[in-house]
Amino acid sequence: MTGRILRPIITLAGLLLAWALLVRLADLPHYILPGPEWVALRLWNDWELLAHHAGYTALEIVLGLVLGTLCGGLAALALTASQAARRWLLPLLLASQAVPVFAIAPLLVLWLGYGMASKVAMATLIIFFPVTASFYDGLRRTDPGWLDLARTMGAGPWATLRHIRVPAALPALGSGLRMAAAVAPIGAVVGEWVGASAGLGYLMLHATARVQTDLTFAALFILALLAVCLWLLVDVILRRALPWLPDSVISKEDMR
Repeated sequence: MTGRILRPIITLAGLLLAWALLVRLADLPHYILPGPEWVALRLWNDWELLAHHAGYTALEIVLGLVLGTLCGGLAALALTASQAARRWLLPLLLASQAVPVFAIAPLLVLWLGYGMASKVAMATLIIFFPVTASFYDGLRRTDPGWLDLARTMGAGPWATLRHIRVPAALPALGSGLRMAAAVAPIGAVVGEWVGASAGLGYLMLHATARVQTDLTFAALFILALLAVCLWLLVDVILRRALPWLPDSVISKEDMR
């Protein structure tokens, strides 16, 4: 357990040291690349401002994660249960990934306004595909022996889906949720860059325009911290909800 705590601390300390050395050796002005002490000072002095915008972005991310997971799960179930859905919906899902998110963000702001709705919609769109793809892949890869046993026992398609396919696909869904938690902040921040009145992306955009680079780095640090905390929260929930998975067991080597 001590090793698991010390390793990230040592890694972070090494990164901060390398950052500070780069600034000192290159003699960079703080408005180009501020040293870690400048960013820490900005975090201390403007923590109320950063907390306000971080709360706004965090709410967008959580709402987008919930809606994206719900829509993605329903889409995967529809693809599994209906051949017509696979013929019509699957090509649309694949084609949607060819459209850059930066191209969609202005349209969402135009349609939904500068408020939270457009940012939640953007986060939902980014989360939707990894959840759908992973869950659908897990549903398709159910052990054929289990399906044969279900048919032998007279189980119908919906009973098989509920009692066999869905439980067997939960590990794949868990992988999709972890990926979704890692990319969820991207949608919210992209939406805030296009048009917003609050949020870390909005704060970063305005701080960069005013050459307040230390404030930009402080907001970026808070955003990264939010992403890590969200990923850890999702991971803990999945470990508690799926305790039978092999990777949910912490080995003795991980404890060192």
